[in-house]
Amino acid sequence: MALFLLRRLVAGVVMVFVVATGTFGLLSLAGTEVARNIVGETATRAQVTAKAHELGLDQPLIVQYGRWLGDAVRGDLGRSWFTGASVGQSLATTLPVTMSIVIAGLLLSAVVSVALGATAALRGGWIDRILQIGAVLGTALPSFLIALVLAVVVAVKLRLLPATGYVAPTRSAAEWLSSITLPALSLAIAATAATAMQVRGSLIDVLQSDFVRTLRSRGLGRGSVVFRHALRNAAPPALTVLALQFIGLIGGAVVVEKVFGLPGIGSLANSATTQGDLPVLLGTVTVTVAVVVLVNLLLDIAYGWLNPKVRVR
Repeated sequence: MALFLLRRLVAGVVMVFVVATGTFGLLSLAGTEVARNIVGETATRAQVTAKAHELGLDQPLIVQYGRWLGDAVRGDLGRSWFTGASVGQSLATTLPVTMSIVIAGLLLSAVVSVALGATAALRGGWIDRILQIGAVLGTALPSFLIALVLAVVVAVKLRLLPATGYVAPTRSAAEWLSSITLPALSLAIAATAATAMQVRGSLIDVLQSDFVRTLRSRGLGRGSVVFRHALRNAAPPALTVLALQFIGLIGGAVVVEKVFGLPGIGSLANSATTQGDLPVLLGTVTVTVAVVVLVNLLLDIAYGWLNPKVRVR
């Protein structure tokens, strides 16, 4: 198991490096004159040249990237070219907002998916058909449209939850939960549709396997067979889908944060991309990929616990 996790960790570090390098290369080739954007359109050429020299933009790309990478390895992600704010501090402020709605959406999706998928697999009939239709609709509807509907209906018309804003859990746990409920629900609906169908299909296959028939022949009750044995064997494929959904939820959070006015990492990345603020964007991408790697590593641990065969691969 240790070797299995070590390989996953090394692969994750390589992925972070590759994504960061690719991001730097793409932004460097974009042709945006960042120094001009910083000093303004009315600045003279001398002022633009001075700002470019101050930021090190007149140096070769390999030197610029090497300097950033060296600082990043030591934990220094630099400062914003436009505001001068520490990238690390900005991420420490915005990342918890995004992770709150993403993790809440993922957990909600996991719980509801197991309930819906297991019910459809065991009952079949009209319940199964409704799930399949709902899965198609949930997958087809974009997160921003779901977010807009929830904001208008639940927040504006019914006034059950706040439409915008974020409250830190350290300030008020109840207000924090209220502020993330609608954004998390917006992200969870599409993820639930795909994951519930995976749970349904996996559970149907497991229930038709030989070991389940053997357990039933030994007199085990249906509840024991399903919840103690079948669901555990059906869980690994669903975990794989959840790992993929986590990446999609982070991408969907960029738009959802805009709808609900949340100061998350998506808003930070969007503004950095528009301005060409390379340190902020590199820091955002690097930390986001690192979080994805960490979550996938945790899911791999859960996968290995559910399926011991994976531990030796």
